[in-house]
Amino acid sequence: MQGEAAVGELRQYGVDQPVFLCHFTPGPAWEAVREQFEAWSALREPDPDGSRTAKVIRSIMDLGLRLVPTDDSPSMALFTECILRIDGHTARLRY
Repeated sequence: MQGEAAVGELRQYGVDQPVFLCHFTPGPAWEAVREQFEAWSALREPDPDGSRTAKVIRSIMDLGLRLVPTDDSPSMALFTECILRIDGHTARLRY
């Protein structure tokens, strides 16, 4: 979620400890954040000092995204309380 807008939906299909493997379905607010997640997904080459990675992650953190569970569990801020990588229609989530 970004505020009250749904960015997308995650459906867990497996676990690769410590990561939850999910299917990702874009929501109405996906287009507003898609570019930042695609930039992070595109970081495949070595980043020795971590500066490129930090810049991309900071741009996602600045979006104020939250993972909101469907049960009564508390929501979590992305990259503060959990890490989420979205690559097309798959996602990897780590608490």
